[in-house]
Amino acid sequence: MPAQDAGLAADNARMARNQLLDRIDQRIRLAGHNRLALLLFRLGGRQVFGVNVFKVQEVLLRPPLFTLPQLPPGFLGAADIRGRSVPVLDLAAAIGQPGEVAANYLVVTEFNRTVQGFLVSAVDRIVNIAVEDVKPPPELGSDPHYLTGVTRYHDELIQLVDVESVLAEALPAQQASVSILPVAQGGGREVLVVDDSRVARNQIRSVLDQLGLGCTQLSDGRQALEHLKQIAAGGQRPSQRYAMVISDIEMPAMDGYTLTSEIRRDPMLNDLYVLLHTSLSGVFNQAMVERVGADDFVPKYSQQELAERITARISEITSN
Repeated sequence: MPAQDAGLAADNARMARNQLLDRIDQRIRLAGHNRLALLLFRLGGRQVFGVNVFKVQEVLLRPPLFTLPQLPPGFLGAADIRGRSVPVLDLAAAIGQPGEVAANYLVVTEFNRTVQGFLVSAVDRIVNIAVEDVKPPPELGSDPHYLTGVTRYHDELIQLVDVESVLAEALPAQQASVSILPVAQGGGREVLVVDDSRVARNQIRSVLDQLGLGCTQLSDGRQALEHLKQIAAGGQRPSQRYAMVISDIEMPAMDGYTLTSEIRRDPMLNDLYVLLHTSLSGVFNQAMVERVGADDFVPKYSQQELAERITARISEITSN
């Protein structure tokens, strides 16, 4: 490689590394203050929607779409994004928005180890919201549950879209070839599962059922912290009831980073084993694991990998 090309490659590598470190620093600052960065957008009407900005790679004017034979029926097609074929969903149609919606922009996202695009009609801005101001979504009865929370910004209602659930509904159910065998029950202890997504809770519950482990399920970090403190107030160390805590990161009321930090600060809780289970990029979360004191993290969603981490923890308990 010529010296000039080598120098350019090195500069590009340094730039990419600096951008990565900047994004990690952003995540650390937000998590330290229990805040959430949201990309706000619209789907043809006055209602404002939001998605975690750290799931977003970029926003583009709608590019041309082409067909791919292997795409499930719910996808409109695929877009060529920097030499990569990215499957594209019409988000308004996916969540059942009524009427025709002009989809002018493509929001390219990365989560659950996949990259996909969502068509939206307009993109507004990026805002920072206090996580405590994010409330659970209203009960929708039998309607599709596409919200992960609601909040307000400048007195305007923002609905947070559960893009993980939207994607899960668009993809056909796949029976992955995994090997999950029951494990010794860790002295009778259960697993505490904390996640605001019903899809994610059901996925984790399925793994625990196959392992023969019981669980308690809660939908946000504040509920989990109050639950653990109630156990401690009753004279029992929560670590004697729970073999581990499996927590999502993005949740209303209190995120998983803050939950972990609060657990580590409390003398009655600080021996709990915390596994963060996240749809966000593993590079960022490795930095955050070290910062907040979690024991480990697993990117969503690999049934086999999650089962292996849980099995390793139970084996550690039973061997001591």
